[in-house]
Amino acid sequence: MTRVHDLRVRPDLRYVANGWSTLVTDARGRIRGTGPQGFFVRNTRVLDREHVTVDGREPEPFSTANVGAHAQLSYAELRYGETLPSRALYLTVERFLGVGLRTRLAVHSWAAQPTQVELRLAWSADFADSEEAERGIREQCAPVDERWDPATRELRLTYRHPDLDRAVAIRVDSGGVPVTYLAGELSLTLPVEPGHAASVDVLVEPVFDGQRMVAPPGRYTETRDTAGRARAALDQELTRLRSTNLEVASAWATAVEDLSMLPLGQPPGPAAPIAGLPAYQELFGRDTLTASWQALLAGPTMLRDSLLLNSVHVGQKVDDWRDEQPGKLLHQVRYGPLSVLGINPFSRYYGDWATPPDFLVFLGQYLQWTGDRRTVRGLLPTARTVLQWLDRYGDEDRDGFLEYRSRSPRGSRNQGWKDSDTAIVDEHGNNVDAPIASSELQGYHYSALRYAAFLFASFGEPETAARLVARAAALRRRFHAAYWMPDRGCYAMALGPDGRQVRSVGSNDGHLLASGIVPSRLVRRVTARLFAPDMFSGWGIRTLSADHPAYNPFSYHRGSVWPVEAATIGLGLARYGRTAELHRLAEATFAAAALFDDDRLPEVISGLPRDAEHPYPGVYPQACSPQAWSASSIVALVQALLVLRPFAPLRAIAIDPHLPDWLPDVRLLGVQVGGATFDLSVRRGRHGRVHVRTRGDRITVLRQPTLHSRLSGFVSSRRG
Repeated sequence: MTRVHDLRVRPDLRYVANGWSTLVTDARGRIRGTGPQGFFVRNTRVLDREHVTVDGREPEPFSTANVGAHAQLSYAELRYGETLPSRALYLTVERFLGVGLRTRLAVHSWAAQPTQVELRLAWSADFADSEEAERGIREQCAPVDERWDPATRELRLTYRHPDLDRAVAIRVDSGGVPVTYLAGELSLTLPVEPGHAASVDVLVEPVFDGQRMVAPPGRYTETRDTAGRARAALDQELTRLRSTNLEVASAWATAVEDLSMLPLGQPPGPAAPIAGLPAYQELFGRDTLTASWQALLAGPTMLRDSLLLNSVHVGQKVDDWRDEQPGKLLHQVRYGPLSVLGINPFSRYYGDWATPPDFLVFLGQYLQWTGDRRTVRGLLPTARTVLQWLDRYGDEDRDGFLEYRSRSPRGSRNQGWKDSDTAIVDEHGNNVDAPIASSELQGYHYSALRYAAFLFASFGEPETAARLVARAAALRRRFHAAYWMPDRGCYAMALGPDGRQVRSVGSNDGHLLASGIVPSRLVRRVTARLFAPDMFSGWGIRTLSADHPAYNPFSYHRGSVWPVEAATIGLGLARYGRTAELHRLAEATFAAAALFDDDRLPEVISGLPRDAEHPYPGVYPQACSPQAWSASSIVALVQALLVLRPFAPLRAIAIDPHLPDWLPDVRLLGVQVGGATFDLSVRRGRHGRVHVRTRGDRITVLRQPTLHSRLSGFVSSRRG
């Protein structure tokens, strides 16, 4: 098959981010007033167009690239005449993003004589919500006033919506060169000496509710705001990987770089990541936690901060508009006009059933990795509150299963892992009505009860722990009886409002493997179903069977392939000792990453098969890239291949690596477990024998398979 290796997601756009600020330009670094381009702050577009001319003509950018997380640089030719560019004058456009935006325009001269250039600048702002910009549909709109202050050289664009206080101040720092304003356009004449450059800085500073957001300094080194400090700290912390398999090494390097670039910068957990760019510059409870959990092998700070950040957003009351209930954890927070005006409920929205049990699972795993009792002790009250929510509100009809129903007219229809409106369909392709008890939520609940038991046992409450373990065991028995479909060799996707099985086949069973709720005797059948041709595309596991009437390879959840699921499913396969299938899934995921620029996995790829007729699968049209939990899936898959489990209180790790032929060696630099930092080298030698070495702080290495794999009878004989 002909090699494909340069795919780009949203190839017509570039974007950089810093905390709650995002700059989206065209591929050449321009803001031209089309699509979702613009400068966004707190989900509000404060610039939707920027027009620059030099001597009456638009410069032609010929080279544009992002510099780190928060900056962008373009080189542009200056044209004189229809086709003839100046070979002596060039323009650079430097963007520096903080809470505000600084753009530096510099004309560089290699001419023999001094010259002058006339620079003209114009901007517009529509104050659209980022969701409106993404969809191209406005739900709120108001006039924008323009006012120029010659004394401060500042243009202010003010949104005249009666219920919003939004403006943006655009200030020109020209180094003393006079600036004039006429009919919405600024102009100035720059003298340029031979061999030198003349520049002007444009500072774009949003003003929301009287608070001015200052533009950053014009430098490529990391910003000093909260998000910048979090990025710098993560860049130092995150584990590096070396391997003779360069595709795996490159995918890991890109993944940890992306993770270090995506912190939201919001106290009390500044390292907690956003979901993805350009569409999800916000706090998502489930996404933030999941990405950070999957990245634990690379470092624990992201998960610590994600747990802390989610803990301050616990639901306090019953509020149907927000799908809020006491003890429920957050789905998302947005600050755009649609949310502030109450057109949607997302200023503080709780419509997700996965975040509460996930919080308990990931808090338990954080303790296993770090032994950080101080942080965990501080979060135990939140854990108790979440358990109370699961008991009181999570199971609406008291049948022992979690089922969701949105009470908000603008809320999410589906509130499990697959949260798009058409994600849950019956075997005939019809949308399933609420309440819905999706299968993966029961697996999350089972795992949450067991990890909560571990947490409370660790802090001196054995009776509480025993009750939780008993509840988990009872849930496991009920679940199998209600969801198992023996004729299909898998579990039902959900139970519908009548309590009957939704007999569609999807990827949910991979989540069940990861949770440990699947009985060992059925693992072979469940795994075989996941890897049947209608489910395994060759690039990953489809969210919905290709044989299903509702299958659409380019849908969001009805047949697409999500890299984040590869991580979850991979960890489940490792749990049960399904080495051959794990190797197939890992190879598919790394091969998919290798298709894209910088080996960066996007949010969603299509479910098209990996065959000669499809050299590459394509992506979901509105996919984000980078996407935090796609990046962290690379980290989790490596952990799965090593079957690595931490035991921080013992300052030990258990490991049972079975490296595939295509990955003969892995070296991890700077792994952190229980306060120890060490390098871990795993190498496959002759006859499949695997050698493990550590270097650095003392850590005990236990070579042993998982309990589930022993019970399932899938223990490999390649001990090493």
